[in-house]
Amino acid sequence: MENVINSYETLFITDVSNGEEATAATVEKFTGLIASNGEIIEVAQWGKRRLAYPINDMPEGYYTVVTHKSAPSFLAELDRLFNIDESIMRSMTVKLDFEPVPTVKEEAAPAEEAEEVAPVEATEEATETTDAE
Repeated sequence: MENVINSYETLFITDVSNGEEATAATVEKFTGLIASNGEIIEVAQWGKRRLAYPINDMPEGYYTVVTHKSAPSFLAELDRLFNIDESIMRSMTVKLDFEPVPTVKEEAAPAEEAEEVAPVEATEEATETTDAE
């Protein structure tokens, strides 16, 4: 039988009342758990945000989105561990119908270099066309 690996996106909201170190430790714990049972494509830490409504009398939570590939059987265990850990306020996992690709963040320096190169190339082309006439 084949080993089925699917792509998933997991969002979990962590309680921020215990401090930044406890929040970071919880995020690291669950991203490490996902990495050990699958392949992490991308981790997006959205940071501390106000909730639409209070959960456990807490108005804010720390959002983390993990795009990963894993076996379907791992999701039941991950959901169980989310429910056991009291620092996880909410969690949700969605199966992706497409192949996830990590987002590439552009740096400011290469963009500036590209702008500097573009005008030089345009002027060279302009001189070549005038020479041909």
